[in-house]
Amino acid sequence: MEITLQQAGKRYNFNWIFRLVDLQIASGSRWVFLGSNGSGKSTLMQLASGSTLLSEGSIAWKNNEQEIPQEFVYQYISIAAPYLELIEEFTLEEHLRFHFSVKPPLDNLKIPEILELSGLANRAQLKVGYFSSGMKQRLKLLLAIISDTPLLLLDEPLSNLDKDAGEWYLKMIERFGRKRTIIVCSNSIEAEYRYCTNQIDLNNR
Repeated sequence: MEITLQQAGKRYNFNWIFRLVDLQIASGSRWVFLGSNGSGKSTLMQLASGSTLLSEGSIAWKNNEQEIPQEFVYQYISIAAPYLELIEEFTLEEHLRFHFSVKPPLDNLKIPEILELSGLANRAQLKVGYFSSGMKQRLKLLLAIISDTPLLLLDEPLSNLDKDAGEWYLKMIERFGRKRTIIVCSNSIEAEYRYCTNQIDLNNR
């Protein structure tokens, strides 16, 4: 999936988050948006997802050379972010079945296979509301990474993850990130984006 921003800017009330961003994200490329808290990296990711509007400039999306209207971009993306909520009344297995009925999994994976990949198979019948913060983050990443979408958005993916879970995350990207456009937001935590080959630093905007 390809994303093009030209002279893009975003403000809230009278405060500009960033301005004059020109960015060409090629299909299959891997990007990291770097910046401290409040620099606008998550806002830029939300713009890339089509979930919010620019204050100035333009943004366009293409998939296989076909332009995508903003109102349909959501069909082409999967996202994991701290501000996204899980359905805590569902068990893990119920959550997986619900999610992958809407966005099919890569490689035609079945629910038992996805449970094994999650590293949480022994929690399959536990309600998500009883998960630790690290387990919830692992589930968010699992849902995003395994969804069969051309654009994968990951906002601070190592939040609340321990070392073992961090290694699991990188292995999942290695296996399921092939040929996909990937954007990571990070506070300069290198392990979150070591596989990215392009970057933009929002601290300098």
